Amino acid sequence: FTPMSNVLPMLNPSEIVWGGWDINGANLGDAMKRAKVLDFDLQRKLYPHMKDMMPLPSVYFPDFIAANQGERADNVLTGSKQEQMEQVRKDIREFKACNGLDNVIVLWTANTERFACVEEGVNDTAENLLESIKRGEAEVSPSTVFAVASILEGSQYINGSPQNTFVPGVLELARQHKVFVAGDDFKSGQTKMKSVLVDFLVSAGIKPVSIVSYNHLGNNDGKNLSAPSQFRSKEISKSNVVDDMVASNRILFEEDEHPDHVVVIKYVPYVADSKRAMDEYTSEIFMGGKNTIVMHNTCEDSLLATPLIYDLVILGELCQRISVKREGEDKWENFHPVLSLLSYMLKAPLVPSGAPVVNALFTQRCAVINVMRACLGLAPDNHMTLEHKFESTLAELQREPLTKKARLS
Repeated sequence: FTPMSNVLPMLNPSEIVWGGWDINGANLGDAMKRAKVLDFDLQRKLYPHMKDMMPLPSVYFPDFIAANQGERADNVLTGSKQEQMEQVRKDIREFKACNGLDNVIVLWTANTERFACVEEGVNDTAENLLESIKRGEAEVSPSTVFAVASILEGSQYINGSPQNTFVPGVLELARQHKVFVAGDDFKSGQTKMKSVLVDFLVSAGIKPVSIVSYNHLGNNDGKNLSAPSQFRSKEISKSNVVDDMVASNRILFEEDEHPDHVVVIKYVPYVADSKRAMDEYTSEIFMGGKNTIVMHNTCEDSLLATPLIYDLVILGELCQRISVKREGEDKWENFHPVLSLLSYMLKAPLVPSGAPVVNALFTQRCAVINVMRACLGLAPDNHMTLEHKFESTLAELQREPLTKKARLS
């Protein structure tokens, strides 16, 4: 076995240049101290390298995030929505030029916004959305402004929060410019476990009838989510994760039948970034029996999410270099602009119109692995292992040199 990066030309993490925007103007060294995520000794060692890194002024529309974020907003862009979008575009161009980069990928890692209303004539088409930004329409969110700016600059855009950044107008604009977009919401802890456990239960013929998920955390993400409209965005992305797995087994579940599924998030400042997640899964089993599984998970939320950011950038960049053509045809084709292959790391997968939503974690992982294998000219991975199921094939394996490392009994 060897890492895929040894055989497939992939971006080296050390070659990535990081920059960004923030509505708070603290340098990254002071922001690191304030967050209290890293060990104190590690903070002390990193501070000299981070104290001179300053965030660019960012887009701030108070209506879209919790009112309690206002006290942090001291580094914001001014002017109309059109002027702010043009400034973001300028920032992307200058960042690319100053650092001599081949391309730029933009990720939204900021606060969860409330859902934007999808309105006819406002954000339902690419043309209407661009005009709405010029008019300063209220229902154009900061994350959508960033998405539009990124697409117009030809930069892939990944939404790491749960709000509906990708209104129909954004998706149409991405298709027009052939720029990748992916989302929504980083899948790091509780939801990742849920996508594994529910897949196992349903596949095993065990019927989950009640799923209750409780979280409390004390970082700024938790503070923002303490507002009802921002919590609602997160609740939607967390709740939909079981839908496709339930729909995959119509013996267990009737059409439109779903488990009772409740998500609770509470802000507890004392625990800071050390998020607590508690889940109770109640299922119906054989002869009217009940099965209850209870899980408790404690983790630094930011430290689970950060590797996902690297993985999303590396995989997203790789996808920009992959093209496919059908056998017997001459035309090469790139992936659809809605880059659903990144769903393995996102809890509310955005998929092209007409494509199924897949939340099962191992199915998502298989898709990534098999695309990489195809790039190397290898057959897709499968787990039939027929060579180990028949006497004739086992005998053949026994006659092969020991370097094949076949495990035989």
